[in-house]
Amino acid sequence: MMKKITLISLFVVLSVVLFSQQETLPPLPRIEIGIGQVEQPRDLVVTLEIILILTILTLAPSILILMTSFTRIIIVFSFLRNSLGTRQIPPNQVLIGLALFLTFFIMQPVFIQIYNEALVPYMNGQIGYQELYSKSIQPIRKFMLHEIRMHHNEDNIDMLLEALKREKPKNIDQTPTSALIPAFVISELEIAFKMGVLLYIPFIIIDMITASILLALGMIMIPPVLISLPFKILVFVLVNGWDMLVSGLIKSF
Repeated sequence: MMKKITLISLFVVLSVVLFSQQETLPPLPRIEIGIGQVEQPRDLVVTLEIILILTILTLAPSILILMTSFTRIIIVFSFLRNSLGTRQIPPNQVLIGLALFLTFFIMQPVFIQIYNEALVPYMNGQIGYQELYSKSIQPIRKFMLHEIRMHHNEDNIDMLLEALKREKPKNIDQTPTSALIPAFVISELEIAFKMGVLLYIPFIIIDMITASILLALGMIMIPPVLISLPFKILVFVLVNGWDMLVSGLIKSF
């Protein structure tokens, strides 16, 4: 016991002696926060660019979900999983990842146009913030208007403008962005639900046939979903369902 106390005392003494010497202390960084005058105009521009980038990164999830093809794709995938009755298979991470890559694949022409016409001239100092915003939003507006026209959902824009008590524009291209974005989201929801109904029909037929056979055999206590699940998966695999679904989603844009 005395040996342990002696060792502890020796360790404490050595620690005090070592750390009491200023030469052995490691240098620590100094952090200063203050407000001062900008020495060069470029410093202010860099600061504004950082704020703009942080704002874009904050709004990026909303932009990706509401103003691209992501909404339709992920909802159709959810309908497929529910119609198959596989619960959490495929998992959410897989479906969201696949939906993201399909979104980038479908939106690639729009992103390339924004990069060439808006981002590159801004980085070269040829345009300002206002032109950057206008040239960035125009390809996205064109994409949303094209989808609304192609699926004949112009009534969504009329409904929103009537709710806001605004006059309807003579041309749909003049729709304000504040009304175009929710109209596009509603249109995507309608299209995704229509595709979901078409997905449900064949699997419901398999469930009904399975339930009728079990009822005829007197197997009332066996859940029909438990028996029909492997048959639904087998039919989906035999018809190459994933290729048909992804191909149909891509062609719908």
